[in-house]
Amino acid sequence: MKNKTFNTKALLIATLVSVLTIVLVFYGSRELQNFDAALITYLFGTVFAFFGIVYRYTVWLQRPPTWMYFKRSFQFLFTGKIFEHVWFLGKESVENIVVQKFIYPRSKYRWFAHFCIALGCMSAFAITIPLTFGWIHFTLAPNSISIYEAHFFGFKIMDFTIGSFLAFLIFHALNWSSWLVIIGSVYYLRRRLTNPGLIATQSFEGDLLPLILLIAISVTGLCLTYSYQFMKGFAYDFLAVIHAVTVIMFLIWIPFGKFFHIIQRPGQIGAHIYKKEGIKKGMAVCPHTGEEFATQLHIDDLKIVTKQLGFDFTHEDGTSHLDLSPEGKRSRLAQAHLKARLESGGSLFG
Repeated sequence: MKNKTFNTKALLIATLVSVLTIVLVFYGSRELQNFDAALITYLFGTVFAFFGIVYRYTVWLQRPPTWMYFKRSFQFLFTGKIFEHVWFLGKESVENIVVQKFIYPRSKYRWFAHFCIALGCMSAFAITIPLTFGWIHFTLAPNSISIYEAHFFGFKIMDFTIGSFLAFLIFHALNWSSWLVIIGSVYYLRRRLTNPGLIATQSFEGDLLPLILLIAISVTGLCLTYSYQFMKGFAYDFLAVIHAVTVIMFLIWIPFGKFFHIIQRPGQIGAHIYKKEGIKKGMAVCPHTGEEFATQLHIDDLKIVTKQLGFDFTHEDGTSHLDLSPEGKRSRLAQAHLKARLESGGSLFG
């Protein structure tokens, strides 16, 4: 029997999502009426990234431990006190995804750099994806040469005067995102090039390449603005090609490299819900130490998952090795070694 090189279920789901994305692009841009043909390469890169992300995420979810967390999190979210869970979900999303609070205990400088990268990337995605798909476009207002209208899915949502402060903020929104990404990426790149501990353990493709790509995307994007505003478009075409190459490399790299943790991060919120509900249901007490060490829900689910993976730690009396805390496991192991030594008549120290 040959080993399969792909996951059929994940391939099917990823294909369906990619087709759905193309359909949404077609109809969201009013049958391509509002689609900018100059962005076709970015569209292909984005669809490919969606395909890779969905494929890998589906494979990741099929792992028994991941699926258990995923299933339980949704069960808790939509049962019992739903509004309380939704509030907790929103609060955790703001703190750990937007504000990046989980980084702060490590260092306030590392948190600030991480926050800049996260905010810059999230704002850039929020701007570029709708623009690339043709869901957002700008036109001059009828019978006017000074009023711009912003449209979403073909519907007018606002207008603003060309040359106004609002127009300046809107048309330079990606520049603000670029500066945030540069600030955070340069900090981490400097740290990875000067910290001996990181130098000894890091790899180019896993640690340095992601930062280099982020900086390259941001710098070339800023260069485009500088070219058409201060250099009368000099070298604009060349810069546009370089910028497109870096962006597409980034999009292609998302499903396969370190960037995938961006997609996995929201799953951590589900784990927080799981832990919170587990504490409510009660803690497991180690039969050896007599101390609480984990939620009973976690221990019960761990028994299910280990059996799915082909490991059964159940004893003849119905108890399980998994009922022990880490300290209890180590102590029982030491006792078993001692018993084996004594029964074999061997020396305790030889």
